[in-house]
Amino acid sequence: MSGITKSFPGVRALDGVSLDVEAGEVHCLLGQNGAGKSTLIKVLSGAHQPDEGEITWQGRPVKLSTPVSAMRLGIATIYQELDLVEHLSVTENIFLGHEIASRGVIRPREARAKAVALLTRLGHPEIDPGTLVGRLSAAGAQIVSMARALSHDVRLIIMDEPSAALDPDEVDNLFRIVKGLTDEGVAVVYISHRLEEIRRIGDRVSVLKDGRVAARNLPARTTPTDEVVALMTGRDVEHAFPAKPEPGGVGAGAEPVLRAEGLAREGEFEPLDLELRPGEIVGLAGLVGSGRSEILETLYGARRATAGRVLVDGSPLRPGSIVAAVRAGIGLAPEERKSQALLMLESVTRNVSVSSLPRFSRGGWLDRTRERAAAVAHTRDLALSPDDPERPVRTLSGGNQQKAVLARWLLRECRVLLLDEPTRGVDVGARAELYAVIRRLADSGVCVLLVSSELPEVLGLADRVLVLREGRVVHTAPAAELDEHRVLDLVMEGSPA
Repeated sequence: MSGITKSFPGVRALDGVSLDVEAGEVHCLLGQNGAGKSTLIKVLSGAHQPDEGEITWQGRPVKLSTPVSAMRLGIATIYQELDLVEHLSVTENIFLGHEIASRGVIRPREARAKAVALLTRLGHPEIDPGTLVGRLSAAGAQIVSMARALSHDVRLIIMDEPSAALDPDEVDNLFRIVKGLTDEGVAVVYISHRLEEIRRIGDRVSVLKDGRVAARNLPARTTPTDEVVALMTGRDVEHAFPAKPEPGGVGAGAEPVLRAEGLAREGEFEPLDLELRPGEIVGLAGLVGSGRSEILETLYGARRATAGRVLVDGSPLRPGSIVAAVRAGIGLAPEERKSQALLMLESVTRNVSVSSLPRFSRGGWLDRTRERAAAVAHTRDLALSPDDPERPVRTLSGGNQQKAVLARWLLRECRVLLLDEPTRGVDVGARAELYAVIRRLADSGVCVLLVSSELPEVLGLADRVLVLREGRVVHTAPAAELDEHRVLDLVMEGSPA
């Protein structure tokens, strides 16, 4: 790709970007949210047409007018938000759009056999080709998306945040698959906000900033992380988490705001007791599937407990009622913010105000001026950028979308904040901002329950950590008494301590 330029109304997303990828290599593409990565890969995948510049494929200029034209050349894209159809089977998803047929008649047996071969090639012969994709785990869905890419004669695979929903073992398997592909001569463009992955999987690194190339073809394994961060952000970013309060600080000795007593959900997590005090950040550490998200959703009323109860200020909540939880002051920032938390076509203002609309209603009419003023006050407090309350939330970066969700619960004056993977898909600079916001909320007296697949994040933010394995709490300790190795030992072994 040479001199690629792409503009949208009011913004130049790409400004003379060049990128070269060689057969059999993993070329890592880095940059903050909004740096132009998504636009660049959409140009490469045929979804966007560049205003200027040239794409050369295997030595000759090409025009990628549609995703189909890119796929026919051998360019496949696996997006962060997997574009799978949940109510179709694994086989149907793999061959969607290029079904195996003869004279217009689908040949299901041949399709199934080829699906089995692809899944076996990816190291997952246990996935049943007849299973509906909606029933698979995040890791299973990722494998199906990769199988779909390989069902074509693929020469280049673009992977956008492929490890975001995977636990450490699944990431290891992903890297094994990538290594197998590159050994076969397939080229990979790999996008990730997890900088530690780049050393493990990458060959070369290119960095985008504000739609321009900040650096090209850096050696992935030897370029210092601090240098990469500075190239991405334009400044040195402290990796240290915000300072935690001293013992006896905010909320020390106070009565719990939220208490769970013997809370359980059959088949998902065993009975647990949990207390959250004002100003406390409690982390849940465990592998994907250990019951972390299910615990948060049960506290929030999105799932109905099969045993136990949840109390706020000593009063039990009605089980399985989100309305009761929100009225009691509980807010949830879910794992999949785009599909579970945000109204993607609505404005920032409406996304912030949606849980508090009765406050702005008079006689059945919505006072939009008051609604907008309240939303602006909280988004500015969180430094949401750009500072445009009427901007559609879908146009914001991942970090700013997350700030919109947090602003919603600040406006609602929630006292308990449940955070599920709060920095997924968020770049390193925006992460530091979110960490500071979370710590500031806790310092103001909000109690936070945090789930993250990244152990440094749990240990760096939390005051106290509960370690989960297969739905059971196997250890509880102050974060200061734990390190990554100890938590991993507990997660893998599950031995009570």
